[in-house]
Amino acid sequence: MKPIPFSPPRMDQKIIDEVIDTLKSGWITTGPKVKKFEEKLTEYGGHMATLCVSSGSAGLELMLRWFGVQEGDEVIVPAYTYAATANVVVHCGATVVFVDVKDDFNIDVDAVEKAITDKTKVIIPVDLAGFPCDYLELNELVQNPKIKSKFSSRTENQKMLGRILILSDAAHSVGAVYNEKKTGSLTDITVYSFHAVKNLTTAEGGAVCLNLPEPFDNEEIYKYLRVKSLHGQSKDAFTKTQAGAWRYDVVEPGYKFNMTDIAAAMGLVELERYDEDMLVRRKHIFDTYAAAFSKYSWAQLPEYETKEKISSYHVFLLRINGIDEGQRDVIIQRISENGVAVNVHFIPLPLMTYYKGMGYNIKQYPETFCNYSRVISLPVYYDLTDEMVERVIRTVVEAVEVNS
Repeated sequence: MKPIPFSPPRMDQKIIDEVIDTLKSGWITTGPKVKKFEEKLTEYGGHMATLCVSSGSAGLELMLRWFGVQEGDEVIVPAYTYAATANVVVHCGATVVFVDVKDDFNIDVDAVEKAITDKTKVIIPVDLAGFPCDYLELNELVQNPKIKSKFSSRTENQKMLGRILILSDAAHSVGAVYNEKKTGSLTDITVYSFHAVKNLTTAEGGAVCLNLPEPFDNEEIYKYLRVKSLHGQSKDAFTKTQAGAWRYDVVEPGYKFNMTDIAAAMGLVELERYDEDMLVRRKHIFDTYAAAFSKYSWAQLPEYETKEKISSYHVFLLRINGIDEGQRDVIIQRISENGVAVNVHFIPLPLMTYYKGMGYNIKQYPETFCNYSRVISLPVYYDLTDEMVERVIRTVVEAVEVNS
């Protein structure tokens, strides 16, 4: 029987045709299709402006550096996330402050409040598996006069904001909804990822969604970030090709974080059909899994739709009740041996060699470890057929119940 992969990207003729069109245009790096993709993403998310970048990680680091995060600063990050969320903080020379998560896998706002000090500059909530964090509570927290009084600004942007910045890691949650607003417009700044395994892929890529309050001018910040994301060069390559426009300046030692038109071509196709096609299929898979596993007392289903929140249906996080980490690993091995690829999202960062070596201890994050030790991420992707979904369900049930 043919194996079921975990998360192959959707590659069909529409995407192929758009990429070929880009190749034939003679312009393959940052150019008109990137600009069009940025405009479409802004319209889709309902925020103020969008900068496309080379990866979600690049977007996070770019915005930390824009805000002036540096040595001596602290950034609050959930212990349950992918390494990129914390690595970018380390790159800036700041201290990662891990906090625990809740039963829904997302950052615990009460734990965030307790972790805030006069060194805290940024909070990075992560919409794990596509389920939005509690942005209403987070936004209210950083506006609380008691919390604002702790904030110490070191840069002009920090002084202008006058409080802790919320930088949302929405790598999983393009298209998710919270209180009838889409991801991108839920807080100060949101960063998407368009990596190959994401719902909306450009192979590699990401986007920064700017939604900063007055007196910030989001359009002006976008223009500045375009320069900062391309070596600090005052003109991009496309602009320099215009007649007589060859001369440029380098205004700061920037970064190489730009997106290509090839990537944007893929994104334009995916975004156009995202809500009516991609999310519909992924929701169907989620609903099928939920209906099937709800029959078993050992299965703990993930939250993915509530009165306030709608997931992007990125990863189905099935937890098995009454088991430990070792038993979970045995179950995964059984599933894999029967030709179904599953995964674990994620190994918590305090368990990783680098962060463990920095002194972080997983025992300080009990909910994080409880969730991790029992979770199995099931396949969810556009080309996963109903027959394949049923096979995944049978294989998981057999693997869990083999010794029961």
